[in-house]
Amino acid sequence: MRRELVLKVVLVLVGLLFVAGVYPMILFFSREAALAMMLSLYVTLGVFLLLAVRDPSAHRSLIAFTAWSSLAHGVVMGLQVYRHVVERGELTGVVILLVIGVLLIALAPGKRLGANTSRVGD
Repeated sequence: MRRELVLKVVLVLVGLLFVAGVYPMILFFSREAALAMMLSLYVTLGVFLLLAVRDPSAHRSLIAFTAWSSLAHGVVMGLQVYRHVVERGELTGVVILLVIGVLLIALAPGKRLGANTSRVGD
């Protein structure tokens, strides 16, 4: 029960963090089109994470996608910092994304008991 509560708190915090990207998305809309597009995905993901707080186990795939995509994004950004493709200040984002990924993987809900994993032929 405690683990689910911690997961819900993490989902709310990450969801709000991602939704907060709406402000920079608007700022970068015409100056940095690619960044605005990426932020629009995070804002949308944030909304769905906030919706998933009600029943995290019903949203396992969303939580897993958020975790693994955050890890992937953090690793790519980290390599870009290492290769001097982006500024060193991006390391803050790298750490945040890696922490989000690790937390969500560690707290991810298990499969529901009695849930059908395969419904071939239905």
